[in-house]
Amino acid sequence: RVGSVVAYFTSAKFLLYLGHALSTWGDRMWHFAVSVFLVELYGNSLLLTAVYGLVVAGSVLLLGAIIGDWVDKNSRLKVAQTSLVVQNTSVILCGIILMVIFLFKTQLLTLYHGWLLTVCYILVITIANIANLASTATAITIQRDWIVVVAGEDRSKLADMNATIRRIDQLTNILAPMAVGQIMTFGSPMIGCGFISGWNLMSMCVEYLLLWKVYQKTPTLALKSGKVEESELKQLNVKKESDVKPAEGVQLIVEKDVTGFEPQQEKEVSCAARIAEPFITFRDGWVAYYNQPVFLAGMGLAFLYMTVLGFDCITTGYAYTQGLSGSVLSLLMGASAVTGIMGTVAFTWLRRKCGLVRTGLISGVAQFACLVLCAISVFMPGSPLDLTVSPFADISARLFESEPLPTIASPEDKPDMVFATGMPNLLNGSTTPANGDPEMSPEPVPLISVSLLFAGVIAARVGLWSFDLTVTQLLQENVVESERGIINGVQNSMNYLLDLLHFIMVILAPNPEAFGLLVLISVSFVAMGHIMYFRFAQKSLGKQLFVCCTPDPKAVSDGSPPGNTSTV
Repeated sequence: RVGSVVAYFTSAKFLLYLGHALSTWGDRMWHFAVSVFLVELYGNSLLLTAVYGLVVAGSVLLLGAIIGDWVDKNSRLKVAQTSLVVQNTSVILCGIILMVIFLFKTQLLTLYHGWLLTVCYILVITIANIANLASTATAITIQRDWIVVVAGEDRSKLADMNATIRRIDQLTNILAPMAVGQIMTFGSPMIGCGFISGWNLMSMCVEYLLLWKVYQKTPTLALKSGKVEESELKQLNVKKESDVKPAEGVQLIVEKDVTGFEPQQEKEVSCAARIAEPFITFRDGWVAYYNQPVFLAGMGLAFLYMTVLGFDCITTGYAYTQGLSGSVLSLLMGASAVTGIMGTVAFTWLRRKCGLVRTGLISGVAQFACLVLCAISVFMPGSPLDLTVSPFADISARLFESEPLPTIASPEDKPDMVFATGMPNLLNGSTTPANGDPEMSPEPVPLISVSLLFAGVIAARVGLWSFDLTVTQLLQENVVESERGIINGVQNSMNYLLDLLHFIMVILAPNPEAFGLLVLISVSFVAMGHIMYFRFAQKSLGKQLFVCCTPDPKAVSDGSPPGNTSTV
């Protein structure tokens, strides 16, 4: 028994979990910290936070296919190590720049009327965006490729590994911000930046070693299928409309292996061809994605990103305007993490009982049913919904200002800068209104509306994460190895495209009075996403009518475990 325990803790699967935990812990700490800094920088509106999300989403949207193609064309170890180093180095550099800003804040405020400080934050956003692109490459290669190879052809093992990865995500999503938040509260923002930079430096070294160990323990990671020929690609794309079903097991498609393959000598490429190559890759990636048999399922998942019904900086800011304290919000985030973990458990159980495609249907119905509470909350007492308030007043006022963006100022210099809408100072925990007089604080807002909103958001996490795992495994099992990178890169681009629209929506209507309208739009997009998945499931399960009586489980496309036949 002791030997089996030791074997597990030294297995490639556990080392992959450990590396992912270290990576996500650093990511969550950084994402939380940079959100706090941006709120502190421009805290009287969600505008700058939305602009930051806009930049990140736009970059992945434009470069997702190119990143995925780079993942496909290079060895697995090179891709994983390169993206790891770029990601962590960028975060370390951002942390150092922020430490310099906090150390020399007063001097920077006086130089060029604050423009230099604004340039520093633009630099931070740019480098942070590079870190996010590297993180995208890491997620594609580890969570969409390495995990499939480590699991082998065992679908149940792949499902369990996917669920474990999501549980790690959920735990780090709540614990990492709590840890760095305590450091920033009882220490200082500068200490928080230093801690994040130091953590990423240490984590980068450990993760680099873990990747090498996993690579050594899994010899098949060294074997990577080459790109299929154009004629083969066309044949694969025809399968979407042909009578070939979208199998839920890993498709046994014969591909050319790089072993023993002698590439032809590369011809000299003209400058124009080199310039056009990224655009051709972008086009080919989107065409290949459209022709995948799981296209509608992927689109359904992407539509779930067009929402303000999550625990991101947008919803957090709205919660503060409705009178929720930081401690209450942290408890709500903890509850959402618990329901998210419940969703991963529900996924593994439903998949065994109902099959993979039906699991997605059940999860979608559960999520939408919970989000109905959010739609109801818009019309309940306490809701600030007021469409007579112009959402553009704040934007137009800022566009005609000649001064640079507001910058971090010390309390004694500019005590009222951050609190134009009563949002709290997240760095020092203050909830004092903008005028600084507790007696002038507004009357308490009825909590019925915001309570229903967060009840629906938290409960919907069960269906959301189960649905996310369903689509993730469908992509893993149905995309050929030579296209995993570019297809998942385009999937990330689709996710970010809808996320981009969500940030644009907030930029156009940043006032709390318009948030109820954003909630209704979000619920509508979630409904459309699940309708797309329903259409995919209808096509997939409909084809089983011709094969549901066969005793061969490999002929059934419902993801049933080996040894069972699926019935419709």
